Amino acid sequence: MRHLWAPWRMSYVVDSKPDGCIFCTTAEQDKDRDNHILYRARYNFVILNAYPYNSGHLMVVPYKHVSCITELDIAALREMFLIAQGCVQVMNEYLHAEGLNLGMNIGQAAGAGVEQHLHLHVVPRWNGDTNYMTSTADMRVVPQDLDETYAGLQPVLKEALEEKLSRLGGD
Repeated sequence: MRHLWAPWRMSYVVDSKPDGCIFCTTAEQDKDRDNHILYRARYNFVILNAYPYNSGHLMVVPYKHVSCITELDIAALREMFLIAQGCVQVMNEYLHAEGLNLGMNIGQAAGAGVEQHLHLHVVPRWNGDTNYMTSTADMRVVPQDLDETYAGLQPVLKEALEEKLSRLGGD
């Protein structure tokens, strides 16, 4: 039998899990770099996915603890999708993504990993990123660690989103 070592996963296995909602708990902390929060806006924040499908896989998360898109008001929705638009722009220009997946899994039946708190996934894609490891070994190879991704993406994303959201005016 062959082994694929992923020692970074051990902390997930043995560390205690926070009480309550992971997104609410993370948003309340003042440890953006440690928590990989890339950007904070008025109604939403952007965070790297701790278990990404690809390098750069991030999520736009409303601060409001809701489980469905129908529960967000228009200001939070508008900001969420303007942020998503800025993230797509950065992934195209900075990460040179050849494609992108955007999506929300609403409810357990839809595959929501954190079903009680809505979030929008933004996943950069490249030709060939779904290789044999995914189909035969049920595992992904992510070529860059989260700290490196954060360090490179955070300043670029911050600049792009500040410019884009400044157009919202007094909202």
